[in-house]
Amino acid sequence: RLKTINRLRVILQHLKMSNQTDSTAEVLLEKRGGAGIITLNRPKVLNALNLSMIKQIYPQLKTWEQDPETFLIIIKGTGGKAFCAGGDIRAITEAGKVGDKGSREFFQGEYRLNNAIGTCKKPYVALIDGITMGGGVGLSVHGHFRVATEKTLFAMPETAIGLFPDVGGGYFLPRLSGKVGYYLGLTGCRLKGRDVLKAGIATHFVESEKLPALEKDLIALKSPSKENIADLLNSYHKKCTVDQEKKFVLDEHMEKINSIFSANSMEEIVKKLKQDGSPFAIKQLETINKMSPTSLKLTLRQLREGASMSLQEVLRMEYRLSQACMKGQDFYEGVRAVLIDKDQSPKWKPPALEEVSDEYVDNCFKSLGNDDLKL
Repeated sequence: RLKTINRLRVILQHLKMSNQTDSTAEVLLEKRGGAGIITLNRPKVLNALNLSMIKQIYPQLKTWEQDPETFLIIIKGTGGKAFCAGGDIRAITEAGKVGDKGSREFFQGEYRLNNAIGTCKKPYVALIDGITMGGGVGLSVHGHFRVATEKTLFAMPETAIGLFPDVGGGYFLPRLSGKVGYYLGLTGCRLKGRDVLKAGIATHFVESEKLPALEKDLIALKSPSKENIADLLNSYHKKCTVDQEKKFVLDEHMEKINSIFSANSMEEIVKKLKQDGSPFAIKQLETINKMSPTSLKLTLRQLREGASMSLQEVLRMEYRLSQACMKGQDFYEGVRAVLIDKDQSPKWKPPALEEVSDEYVDNCFKSLGNDDLKL
């Protein structure tokens, strides 16, 4: 009897160990029923995406895509606060400063993963509960289904750190209704809860507390088609009454957004905002004045060009821009001011839109020849 107890102890010890090693992994990849499940597991840093996570997710996604026994892929985050708050900017900054290939590798890996999600043949369901920004948007928005909750907080805040709304932002933002994508990409405006659905970023809206049940039901589906998955998501979506009566937060401003953000240049957008002079316009002016002038010009052109490009063409273009930003000054200054010293007063170079030359912008979009992104 004692032997059995001791043997049980050993087994339990082993189980405990395997659980511990698992729970400390940055990303958990598991197969349950017919579903491949990706869990972003860095709750202390709001599940920020780093290179080692990308290197684990990409091959697994490709394997599941080929596997006849995998019928859908689910991606989610742990910790209850965030799905994924973005790419691990600090790591990229350190690598970029020393001209390390790490920052090149990160953008290459991240954009290839965005493309793999966008072209995935298996239904891909992102449960975007909590903060979903930057790189987290890239992990979700290109998939078939994006389920938002009342806790979802969406933003593409890159112009505030001397970058641009990448991860395929040049593809999905200009395809949102009217000029709302241009507005979101240039100002970094945050959308919450049901507004993420109303803007066209999420496909479904479900209460946060219902997600475990939804996940269980998704896993229980027997060899489901995309239609079966859509039906299940729709049934949850229809039952959800949270904020149902609320109007889209940007509704009353849509006319202004569409007219102002359809301008051909950043200078013209600023001029239109000044002419408008409404409280809304003044607020946008204040926001835009805090952003990197270089980032604003790159972003406007990125979105205008991306509107008629394929996702692959957009990601190639964005890779060129990422490398230009790594060579420039504003990205490091933006990260310093917003994330490191947190003084929120970056010194942009050049400091004014008028000083960012068309020639400089053109150069950022030029082919990198053999160094262009291979998809």
